[in-house]
Amino acid sequence: MNLKRVFGRLLTVLGIIGLIYVAVLFVHTSGGERDIKAISIFGLLGIVFFIAGISLVKTTKDEA
Repeated sequence: MNLKRVFGRLLTVLGIIGLIYVAVLFVHTSGGERDIKAISIFGLLGIVFFIAGISLVKTTKDEA
């Protein structure tokens, strides 16, 4: 098993968890400045991790 593919899957899962956390925060937010900052920070990190993980899994070739 390739280490890059495992790391890509880990990044993808972390990105999905981050995006789900942002959705939960968005539903339970009261609209305060602190809530908006948390949503934007976690959302940006979730998107970056998700895109990086997917791209790492797609571009890594399987070698036997």
